[in-house]
Amino acid sequence: MELVVELEQEDDGRWIAEIPAIPGVMVYGESRDKALRAVEALALRVFADRLENHEIDSEPVSVSFLVAA
Repeated sequence: MELVVELEQEDDGRWIAEIPAIPGVMVYGESRDKALRAVEALALRVFADRLENHEIDSEPVSVSFLVAA
């Protein structure tokens, strides 16, 4: 599974990182790198929660993050 991360810098210098394929997975970061790491961590937490609650299939899955150009 490849998830696209969209990054955008705000006028105040903060960065927004979002994974549109997972509603609600959006974070702010002081830097591009911090925003990217935070959004990836949040996405993994969402997947873990869904697995624990049997909301998604528990077949082995590989997840990779792609940064939109």
